[in-house]
Amino acid sequence: MGKILEINGPLVKLELPETVLGEQVRVGAIGLVGEVIGRDGDTALAQLYEDTAGLKPGEVAEGLGWPLSVELGPGLLNAIFDGVQRPLNAVWEKSGDRIARGVAVPSLPRDQRWHFVPDPQCRAGAPVAGGDVLGTVRETESIQHRILVPPLTQGELLELAPEGDYTVEESIGRVKMADGRIDKLHLFHRWPVRVPRPFRRRDHAVKPLITGQRILDTFYPLLKGGKAAIPGPFGAGKTMLQQQIARWCNAEIVIYVGCGERGNELTDVLEFMPELVDPHTGRPLMERTLLVANTSNMPVVAREASVYVGITLAEYFRDQGYDVVMVADSTSRWAEALREVAGRLGQMPVEEGYPAYLGSRLAAFYERAGRVETLSGGHGSVTLIGAVSPPGGDFSEPVTSHTKEIIQTFWALSKELADARHYPAVDWLESFSGYVPSAAKWWAENVDPGWEAARGEALDLLAASEELQRIVNLVGVEALSSEQRWTLEAAGLLKEGLLQQAATDEIDSFASPEKQYALLAALLEIYRQGMKLVKLGAPARRLIQMPLLAQARRWKSQHKSEELALLKEKIARIPADFAQIALDYEQSGHTA
Repeated sequence: MGKILEINGPLVKLELPETVLGEQVRVGAIGLVGEVIGRDGDTALAQLYEDTAGLKPGEVAEGLGWPLSVELGPGLLNAIFDGVQRPLNAVWEKSGDRIARGVAVPSLPRDQRWHFVPDPQCRAGAPVAGGDVLGTVRETESIQHRILVPPLTQGELLELAPEGDYTVEESIGRVKMADGRIDKLHLFHRWPVRVPRPFRRRDHAVKPLITGQRILDTFYPLLKGGKAAIPGPFGAGKTMLQQQIARWCNAEIVIYVGCGERGNELTDVLEFMPELVDPHTGRPLMERTLLVANTSNMPVVAREASVYVGITLAEYFRDQGYDVVMVADSTSRWAEALREVAGRLGQMPVEEGYPAYLGSRLAAFYERAGRVETLSGGHGSVTLIGAVSPPGGDFSEPVTSHTKEIIQTFWALSKELADARHYPAVDWLESFSGYVPSAAKWWAENVDPGWEAARGEALDLLAASEELQRIVNLVGVEALSSEQRWTLEAAGLLKEGLLQQAATDEIDSFASPEKQYALLAALLEIYRQGMKLVKLGAPARRLIQMPLLAQARRWKSQHKSEELALLKEKIARIPADFAQIALDYEQSGHTA
């Protein structure tokens, strides 16, 4: 037991001779919780996860004996936690609409009983090691929760409970460790959030994360186990794009971390997500989702901890063999928390006041993504998608520039596209993906071998149209040749008929890979057929007036992904539409 010596915002100097770095502490009469981040002789420097207003020097302080950890077990899914894994529903029941300081509630419900089915291969006398599956619990209708041996436990299984209903605190088995100690097993275990969970080895990510968003899947793919960033200024549509990814992606578990975002935005997410229906199962989406909510008015240190809580939860489900997507909104607010704490510690600021270790902290966080072979021999993945909120949309600021060097998929959002009501407002010139060669193999095997070439052709067309648009802005469209006008029109067709996607449209909100490629190939075929005619001498004006172009713009929202045959029937008629115009020019003597 010790006492408070000095208070500086969320940083508190304590007289605690026995504590160690990283240990959690409880200070003050109301029991505020924090962690030790520095030591000097008998004094410890702790950062508290709650507001320190009203604390006084001399009040009691004690070390709790463990680092900031999360509880991992049944009860995680369909839950909403704060930045240090307190369930907000339980906190609300205890303290009302405003979270009272010092509220202590268990992360997982202690009174709920779960039906445990032991694994037939786990028998008394058998050796067990960290990561082995002891049995299963049906946590939700969508997800079966695999009960794992804690990663650092290894020894002989003395007994395992029979099938039945148990709380998370009841013992379901005992293990005799190598040193003779007897450890009890439960439906849950704890793990420190700042320590990556172990695995056997990393695997190469091979399958794309299908989001159903055409500009992401077709042009800038992300693999399961990959790292992506969504940078964009205020109002560019980051939150909506993340919600679309969370709703439609083909991952099995979705973890959404609201890290320092505005309260009204996070409220929208918390109200919107529980109402969503999982399109893959028809069940509520929350059955395979959990939310970590830490708004900008909550304590800054808890904001810094929230991303580690989220990634540790993601690694836990990865270790069960699931593909997990974690969305962090936003890493800029997390970096601002680092900056504030570093300033109070008196650390030397570098670019824009951020601490010198900003880049290494970002890298260490993103490196916890990946596809791995788990300790039990299965395979799981964590895909990390971090939103970045650069001030004024300046992508050269430190958080964005460091993130850009770390990740391999960069979905840059444009305020100009958003102002033009072009959503998703992903800038096709600023964005990039380093996963295209790997994704191309999947597309070639599962959709069409022509995907990579078609993608390259479409991007070349979009780049060419940007150059032509600059000419039009300077001297007007009359200065363009017919070929250039047709290029500009075809690029516009590609933007409206493929890249624009309405999140609120029941049909257009999601597009399967097959539908995405069919639309891409169709619009490129229109471009090629038109260019042939332009070279024969047909004026671009006549081609632009073709009813086919207006129809092609609507194809995306006329047929669901399951109605691909109807869409292909329309696409098959493209050559016939151009053949009549070609015939007119041949009969008029306008041949090549």
